[in-house]
Amino acid sequence: MTVRVAVVGGGITGLTVAFTLLEARPDLEVNVIEADQRVGGKVRTGRFAGHQVDAGADAFLARVPEGIDLCRRLGLADELVTPAVRSAYLYSRGALRPFPGGLVLGVPTDLDALARSGVISPEGITRAALDLTMGPDQPGTPDESVGALVRRRLGDEIYDVLVGPLLSGVNAGNADHLSVAAGTPQFAAALEQHGSLIAGARAQRQASVATGAPVFFGLPGGTQTLTDTLAERILAAGGRIQTGTTVDAIATAGGTGYGVTTRSRSSGVEVVGALETDVVIVTTPMFVTGRLLAPFAPGAAREMSELEYASAVMVVLAIAREEIDHPLDASGFLVSGSEPLVLTACSWASSKWAHLADDRVAILRASAGRHHDRRALEMGDEELVEVLLDDLATTMGVRGRPEEVRVTRWDRSLPQFRPGHLERVQRWHQELQEKAPGLFATGAGFEGLGLPACIRQARATAEQALDLPLLRSSATPPA
Repeated sequence: MTVRVAVVGGGITGLTVAFTLLEARPDLEVNVIEADQRVGGKVRTGRFAGHQVDAGADAFLARVPEGIDLCRRLGLADELVTPAVRSAYLYSRGALRPFPGGLVLGVPTDLDALARSGVISPEGITRAALDLTMGPDQPGTPDESVGALVRRRLGDEIYDVLVGPLLSGVNAGNADHLSVAAGTPQFAAALEQHGSLIAGARAQRQASVATGAPVFFGLPGGTQTLTDTLAERILAAGGRIQTGTTVDAIATAGGTGYGVTTRSRSSGVEVVGALETDVVIVTTPMFVTGRLLAPFAPGAAREMSELEYASAVMVVLAIAREEIDHPLDASGFLVSGSEPLVLTACSWASSKWAHLADDRVAILRASAGRHHDRRALEMGDEELVEVLLDDLATTMGVRGRPEEVRVTRWDRSLPQFRPGHLERVQRWHQELQEKAPGLFATGAGFEGLGLPACIRQARATAEQALDLPLLRSSATPPA
């Protein structure tokens, strides 16, 4: 008997789920259903200024193994590259300032070096040093926000100038509302193991330096190389990928199976389809996942639908190097949250990556948009480009007009994890397991942003599906 699996969503999570299933069980009938006309989700790369330039994430963390392991399984490990430069700037108090060395997500590990940088005031340094003598938190302290933790341990200035801007660059949110357990588990580990954020961050950094491992990896063809290769491998293994197809509903069918109602367009005509399957794995954004799961796990579905999302815009510009005053001698800069700019960060992509190097033109990836700050989203493309050019003139002395521009809008793309998020996720999984065996949900809104986190969750979900009695009983016994 052939077991059928429907994977709803063709982003990095859904593609990894399908690939993992087929890698373990080539006999499965796996169908990936994606609403967009392309797979890859928030992973997107396109031709720009003669290069392949990412419109979303351009790298993944090297210190967690899932991204590297997937590249190895796909035959991409030998293509991985690291940034050509590791230094960065911070735009704070009206100037670009070198980012202090020795930071771990904005937490300083060397207060003397931080003082020499001039980024933090002497009073701020003195306040941060209190963390070393405060002692550990009480055992069993409930999950709190990153802002509450960092302000309490290190003071407001460290949070406002360093930690806040760094984390807002990751999830376009406000770290005053970001769960420590879900967003910065290394902070919780630092306190638990060392009784101090600074001492714990110092130990984490020393361990990383000792291994000599890079911080980030990228792919010369862009991160879409990863999702494109996943799709190719799925199809080569006999899997099916349906793009331009929306899942309208999931219902029980045939006792233990499920019926999936789909909607697509063919030659301008809307086509409603029905797919019968034994297992369904939903990997869509939470506002879609909650709607699809409501008939099965109403409590979990309601909380999923309530999860807030931030929006962001990525504007890529090609500007003649001679029209930029500041030397492009780093990977780019972040903007302090206290600055009245629409711009939140700018990656100097042609300096950051050797494969994007260009002697004449600088490729800049300018980001805008934070949670509850929709100014960039509400502007038209032309207005937004002009506002960002003004901000780039202010921050790094851009004087010229761009030779090429690309605007990519990521509306409701970045989930915001509030304190207690992981406890809620545990409840969601438990309710779904009890009420709808064979129906799974996973993705960035569950246990973490970033490619490695999505890959990790995808593999874990695929392994849970492979452990279902139906799949175990249908497996071919070893010879």
